[in-house]
Amino acid sequence: MVRPINVFGGLSHVTVRDLFLMLARHWRGALAILLLVVLGAALATMRQTPVYESRTTIYFAATDADGQSTGNLYQMPGGERSTLTRIARSPLILDPVRETLGWDGSVPISVEASSGGEDTALFDFVVRSDSPEHASQAAAAVPVELALNARSYAPTLAQSGARVAAQFVDQPTRSSTPVAPDPIRNLMIAALAGLMLGVAYAVGRGSLDTRLRTPADLERVSDRPVLSTIPMLGGKRGERSLYVVDDPHGPQAEAVRKLRTNLVFVDVAGKNAHSFVVTSAMPGEGKTTTVVNLALAVAEAERRVLVIDADLRRPTVAEKLGLEGSVGLTTVLAGDAEPRDVIQRWGDTQLYVLSGGQVPPNPSELLGSKAMENLFYRLADEFDFVLVDSPPVLPVTDSLVLSKLTGGLVMVVSTLTRRRHLQEALRTLDTGDAHVDGFVLTKTAAEKDGSYYYRYQSPESATPASRRSTVVEGRPRRPVGARSARR
Repeated sequence: MVRPINVFGGLSHVTVRDLFLMLARHWRGALAILLLVVLGAALATMRQTPVYESRTTIYFAATDADGQSTGNLYQMPGGERSTLTRIARSPLILDPVRETLGWDGSVPISVEASSGGEDTALFDFVVRSDSPEHASQAAAAVPVELALNARSYAPTLAQSGARVAAQFVDQPTRSSTPVAPDPIRNLMIAALAGLMLGVAYAVGRGSLDTRLRTPADLERVSDRPVLSTIPMLGGKRGERSLYVVDDPHGPQAEAVRKLRTNLVFVDVAGKNAHSFVVTSAMPGEGKTTTVVNLALAVAEAERRVLVIDADLRRPTVAEKLGLEGSVGLTTVLAGDAEPRDVIQRWGDTQLYVLSGGQVPPNPSELLGSKAMENLFYRLADEFDFVLVDSPPVLPVTDSLVLSKLTGGLVMVVSTLTRRRHLQEALRTLDTGDAHVDGFVLTKTAAEKDGSYYYRYQSPESATPASRRSTVVEGRPRRPVGARSARR
């Protein structure tokens, strides 16, 4: 059964476990983003010009022509008081202050002025600049300059004829510690932003990456079980296609033995014959390699197993096993040979192979013929296990034809397979009423030695890697008899 999945419909199907898996897969990218954001914030903070602050409180008094106080400015309307506080931070005041202090326009000055209310003539000034000296000097000059220009912006003062004098209630402060930038705050904000961006990156990559990397990914596509996961190994071990023989106690061989065991239970659950067609959605997923090694594992258990190379478009089973491939299934179906004449035994094992033979012009017709049906039932009665290597589902429909003959169907899925390809393949099989018994996930990340696959046996107990079949003039040295081997 194919489970519908909303690939681009948001994160409504993403669980907490999925989020952790996404982070685990893309943690390097997320960490790189976090470090880049923090590093960028640190560099920006280091290059930012320090800002120093000076504070002062001023009492604005109204004076006559002789400089005698005649009152305070709290009698001014609130609008005029607000106007003065806004004028204090404008170039109308700051430019004359720079000129008075002998500064050029490169010296930064920022002013925040506020009035204590209509019942007081006190004004608070906060002045910032690029050094403690500049800040305190500007804090002393700005109120004076504002007082000189107050009448120009306060009609009430202009009508009264009174002048304005700035009296310092609190002298301008001077601090050697800059108020900005704040390195700790900047780095904390950058770390939080980097963490959020990193998580967003991991989730985005995880949502867009539709490759089926884990059994959990397969479970979200279909309710059929994952029978085994076969890891991909690096180095020379990863180059061995017959790893059941060449590396008999390695993780790949153990994974295939697990598949062998699970197939026996699948078969017992409701199949009449130990026969399986092995296919995949797309080429290059490790289907043939899985079939060959599974057959070797079954033969290892002293059970007669036959591999039929039914991928008549690209037959490769014989090549992987070092057998003769010019005669085989197509030869028998064409009536040019008997099965016993072309079935080859691999060394002294219980593994027998019916290679594909010559590539025919009509593979689907041959596989769907009555001759193929009769041949398969005859061979299924003679062997304990029959494994059929079939073409991928999406390019051709041969697997649907073969699934009518075998007792079960196993789908090989690579970790490079896209979800949509597997879904399309499963829909094709469902349409053809082909039942998938389970999946084999190949090319998974290998566990470190000691994690799951512990080499219990000694190296001396390994099976020799030299077992190969000898073929003379296109025929095996030991042809298979017609007798039944079923126990």
